[in-house]
Amino acid sequence: MADINAIIEGLKDKFNAEAASGMDEVFQFNIEDADNYHIIIKDGSCDIVQGEHDDPSVTLIMNKETLKDVLTGEEDGMQAFMAGKLRAEGDMMLATKLSALFPV
Repeated sequence: MADINAIIEGLKDKFNAEAASGMDEVFQFNIEDADNYHIIIKDGSCDIVQGEHDDPSVTLIMNKETLKDVLTGEEDGMQAFMAGKLRAEGDMMLATKLSALFPV
């Protein structure tokens, strides 16, 4: 579990503030076998919070192995989605912006 927390927290170091300019969105990560997190992107800033958000822009549902693989670049998020390892609810097109916000 600690490695998932470290990977999530490590997103702050990868954050591309330029790509987030003008955005006001919440990405919810529901991790089936670990803690849930949400990332608040607001006009060039990034805040990572443990737990669930009341009204996320998009919710991404996966297990911790898929999350680790996608966030470390071992697996492409779109491939994980097509393979059924990753589900999205809400603004699915917003999920495609994660790679620009957090380049690997």
